[in-house]
Amino acid sequence: TRAAHGLNLAEKRIVMNAASKLDSRRVLKPGEVPITKISAEEYAETFGVSKDVAYVALKAAAKKLYERSITFYEPAWKRNGDPLEPTKVHMRWVGSVKYHDKEGWCELHWWPAVLPHLTGLGGHFTKYRLQQVSALRSGYSWNLLKLLMRFRSTGWADYTIEDFRVSMEIPESMSDFGQIRRRVIDPAMKELTGKDHWKIKLTTVKGAKKKIKALHFEFERDEQGQLFDDMEGIPE
Repeated sequence: TRAAHGLNLAEKRIVMNAASKLDSRRVLKPGEVPITKISAEEYAETFGVSKDVAYVALKAAAKKLYERSITFYEPAWKRNGDPLEPTKVHMRWVGSVKYHDKEGWCELHWWPAVLPHLTGLGGHFTKYRLQQVSALRSGYSWNLLKLLMRFRSTGWADYTIEDFRVSMEIPESMSDFGQIRRRVIDPAMKELTGKDHWKIKLTTVKGAKKKIKALHFEFERDEQGQLFDDMEGIPE
């Protein structure tokens, strides 16, 4: 979830829905690639939109997912006892996509290398109440919630500015922290507070020349909230 996915809201919804359907316990046959089928009717019912909106969103998202890639870093081997810089990895989401215009469904043929990551998330995505997740309209809100949920057992989370920027998929053009807080952090916290009763407190940590170097979040959820009941956390 911390990889720079670059997905829009509709694409995030499709991936989340698909992950909830994949069975990590099923042994694949040699050369077999799991296929997830999602209909416009299912999309509309799950995410609380009209069928017309669902048709358009599903078609556009299916096409874009074929073009999307995941970017993340893997630890590299050491050389002469000295650690090397992490290896940057680019990986596709799907190897192929089918969409039937008149019938209003799409099939996602998952890229083989992404399956271990996707099925690993599946156990957590099944705990999402999908219809309630649909209340979130901002991709930044989704990303922030995922980052906080990694530390739900503690009620606090620390991130360096660099790590937070990559994990939240903040564009490089937004370099000033005041701008990041105004356009990303505050709106995301407001939406999570207003739509799912989260109480979130942000404390900034300053470094040299009083420049913000890290963020400290303290959070708890109102017992009346509905969105992520029984959710134990989300893996990286």
